[in-house]
Amino acid sequence: MNEPLIIEAPAKLNLSLRVLRRREDGFHNIDSLMVRLPGLCDRLSFCPADADAFTCDDPSVPADGSNLVIKALAAYRAATGFTESLAIHLEKRVPHGAGLGGGSSDAAATLQAVNRLNDEALDTAKLMEIAATLGSDIPFFLGPAVARATGRGETISDAASLPALTVLLLKPGFGVATPDAYKRWTGSSELPGISYGPQVFPWGELVNDLERPVFQKHLFLAEVKASLLARAGVAGALMSGSGSTMFAVLDDASQADEIIAAAREELDPTLWAWHGVIGG
Repeated sequence: MNEPLIIEAPAKLNLSLRVLRRREDGFHNIDSLMVRLPGLCDRLSFCPADADAFTCDDPSVPADGSNLVIKALAAYRAATGFTESLAIHLEKRVPHGAGLGGGSSDAAATLQAVNRLNDEALDTAKLMEIAATLGSDIPFFLGPAVARATGRGETISDAASLPALTVLLLKPGFGVATPDAYKRWTGSSELPGISYGPQVFPWGELVNDLERPVFQKHLFLAEVKASLLARAGVAGALMSGSGSTMFAVLDDASQADEIIAAAREELDPTLWAWHGVIGG
């Protein structure tokens, strides 16, 4: 390999997320409709090296064995005996702690890239098996762009295609730890004045059972949702995954910049924002 292998790792949205029950293994059974965000991606490069190395342009991303990229490489080596040393560099564009699956997508991209360098030694089903041992969201990024995730999130099945939808994402400076959100699910209660019910559309519904525990701890996210739902041009709004990203489905893409500006003025001038298209 003379040139580095470059691969993109897209973010995801949970358009729906139902938490069904807590399992004996400590995880929760869920039913979620997930969709990839092709316009919002991390970027990874893989180069041959004398020894394995991992770097990232975001200093807040851990570069030790806790990073899912490093874990994915180790798991692939254990499954195949692949021994070629690699220098991996991650350009981070998907915020972490955001409910957008950035770390999970990076891990899936690593499995795909290393498998390509190893002459496609494993099929997708085997890669998904490895992915499921690393994290519940990771298999999704190896399957269809729109999928139903069940079990603890690792069981992936095809879902109906979506029409083209313009989505707008807003994220505050803090993140939400997924284990903490699920831990608080049992016994959490709704905040008065906040809409938690399904928002029904011809293509499906927006609903997230983790809003209840996360909003209880992070009142600002409930405020963001309420603000989005009250704004003209917003067809629906929801938290993605365990947060802290809130997203809106817009009636018209041309409204995105105006809504972002208003949110920064009224809620938080430091809000991270992105907008683009899913489905279609």
